[in-house]
Amino acid sequence: MSITENEARKVAHLARIAVEDEALPALARELSGILQFMEQLKEVDVEGVEPMTGVTPMRLKRREDVVTTGGMPEKILSNAPDAREGFFAVPKVVE
Repeated sequence: MSITENEARKVAHLARIAVEDEALPALARELSGILQFMEQLKEVDVEGVEPMTGVTPMRLKRREDVVTTGGMPEKILSNAPDAREGFFAVPKVVE
């Protein structure tokens, strides 16, 4: 599958990436290469292969799930750009 310059322009627009017109041919080639690689991956037989989270077998570290009050609201709110009365203050988004 080959990506045209117009399709590359549309992808860049949807991704909110500013791409100059002279860079569109290179972007189209790069996107085409990615799609060609994906086509190659479709040919790989994965029957019986277990899904993996990484290339080495790992187990996630586990800890007991304990409910707490948090006990550190000041520390948490110190990272907030705007905090009022013990809460995160956010701009109004619905009129």
